[in-house]
Amino acid sequence: MAEPSKIFLSPPHMSGEEQKYINEAFETNWIAPLGPNVDAFEKELAEYAGVRDAAAVSSGTAAIHLALRLLDVKQGDVVFCSALTFVASANPILYQGAEPVFIDSEPDSWNMSPDALGRAMIRAVNAGKRPKAVIIVNLYGQSAKMNELLAICNQYNVPVIEDAAESLGAEYQGKKSGTLGKFGVFSFNGNKIITTSGGGMLVSNDEEALQKARFLATQARDPAAHYQHSLAGNNYRMSNILAGVGRAQLKVLDERVRARQEVFKRYKEALGNIEGITFMPELPNTMHNRWLTTLTINTKILGLTPIDIINFLADKNIEARPVWKPLHLQPLFKGAEYFPHTSTRSVSGELFHSGICLPSGSNLSEEQQARVIEGVISVSQSQLKFTSRKG
Repeated sequence: MAEPSKIFLSPPHMSGEEQKYINEAFETNWIAPLGPNVDAFEKELAEYAGVRDAAAVSSGTAAIHLALRLLDVKQGDVVFCSALTFVASANPILYQGAEPVFIDSEPDSWNMSPDALGRAMIRAVNAGKRPKAVIIVNLYGQSAKMNELLAICNQYNVPVIEDAAESLGAEYQGKKSGTLGKFGVFSFNGNKIITTSGGGMLVSNDEEALQKARFLATQARDPAAHYQHSLAGNNYRMSNILAGVGRAQLKVLDERVRARQEVFKRYKEALGNIEGITFMPELPNTMHNRWLTTLTINTKILGLTPIDIINFLADKNIEARPVWKPLHLQPLFKGAEYFPHTSTRSVSGELFHSGICLPSGSNLSEEQQARVIEGVISVSQSQLKFTSRKG
């Protein structure tokens, strides 16, 4: 019997219009970075997000790095960052020779804890090490508690970089995710809600800053007939071909959000009543794009760990993943300062040990999703029967 086809966590989903923009780029010979598609993609994304300007770059990581450069983060400075995130959120801090300090999550959104941030800010200011920036990550498509977090940062005049790599299309109290800080960052990696295969966008209402970002991202070439450089630059601009892919993808972004929200609803209806399974919550007055459907497992109730379920699904040719390993637990950041949610509770650690990400692509068929659901129910029931017999 043939093995069932692989179900991926979050595969690309093309609209069918991408080739039109790619062909235009070839026909006009705009192959290298920059060109009409780049200009149009920036304009269209800025209009969608409701910001004044956007700069298309090679990755979300590049966008974070440029934001740190624009904020003059340098050797010896301190930058606060969400602990529960992919390493790309914090690597640019190291690029600048700065020192990362990690801030725990809180349980209502899984994102940065205002309580932990407040304690970290007071400690840093009292020690004469006020952070140059705070990187707030919107995990798995959900905005952090931005009002509370921004109030703390504004009190101490510390700018915010909103890492919305996973939350494009989500909303916080009527505003698009990624638009509440000084700078916002989006990613168009192959697994994101829309993709350019690789790429990112830096957004802001500070148009002058984004003009400087473009300058830095094109090797910081001074305005001269010859090649002259007064600053170290980066090679971070998006190509005209990839920007064409992004333009076609942006047109269907809202459809992709709705499709992923439907995937989440089906999971919740099928699995939400199983004792020991709890889905990632959604903050009031927000819209979660459900980039990934994530849940936690109560090991004591189910007698299973997330890895047990992930391995069981892998045997069925289904890709599932653990929740991000917190950055303060990564070998790369060994010794970095970390502020937990409370003195007795580390929420990011709890989520890492109990969390699972299920296949959530906008092109996931109901039949494929039924396979995933059947797998989760099957492994849960078999373990409960085994536990019952053992008891």
